[in-house]
Amino acid sequence: MSQTSNTPYEALEVGQTASYSKTVEERDIQLFAAVSGDHNPVHLDAEYAATTMFKERIAHGMFSGALISAAVACEMPGPGTIYLGQTMRFTLPVKLGDTLTVRLEILEKLPKFRVRVATRVFNQHDELVVDGEAEILAPRKQQTVELAKLPPISIG
Repeated sequence: MSQTSNTPYEALEVGQTASYSKTVEERDIQLFAAVSGDHNPVHLDAEYAATTMFKERIAHGMFSGALISAAVACEMPGPGTIYLGQTMRFTLPVKLGDTLTVRLEILEKLPKFRVRVATRVFNQHDELVVDGEAEILAPRKQQTVELAKLPPISIG
């Protein structure tokens, strides 16, 4: 297991940044479809996807949203953070094999431990694929937690 620490509200500063990266793999698309129930063939069927405007399979848009959630929950502010809202605009398709980097930036500290955070996702070519903003409830105190290790998951 690995440990991660959060950044409590008092220690957050406007302009502070953090990032989180992940490469989109076949397994991710399959598992996301299974968990979400979104079996749109543009994500799962190469033959069908070839007939679309994308010409190939693409990742679910909300897969990028899930990576934003991971960045907020595990990077900044980190454990203890509560999501209050999220806006997202999808600007480019995400393809299998793309390496996505979520870049977070503290935009504004609001009353009652609330914080506005810019949530932008870029591909490996530094192209913006998702532009958004979150409102979160930041942790009140600093803590370090163990991140749970997931058991092996098979797709079948």
